[in-house]
Amino acid sequence: MGFSVHLNVQLKFYNLPKTKEILVDQFDLEDNEVSLTTDLTNDIDADSLDLFEVLNRVEDDFDIKLAVAEDIKTVQDLVDKIKEQLAA
Repeated sequence: MGFSVHLNVQLKFYNLPKTKEILVDQFDLEDNEVSLTTDLTNDIDADSLDLFEVLNRVEDDFDIKLAVAEDIKTVQDLVDKIKEQLAA
């Protein structure tokens, strides 16, 4: 396995637990209610203010900066954005 593939796998699995923790806390969910396929708007009923708060917390907790992210629809999208910023 190449280094970059190994690093991407590590980043993905590192980011998911922390991302889930943020979402569980923000929306008062159970851990099993959040997966990579969870749709932030349809499954969690997050509105634009909720998503703004989540993105702010993600930025603080991961010490990254996210651009306005209209393309973040699922937990997988959010994890991918975090991974991109951490790898930059």
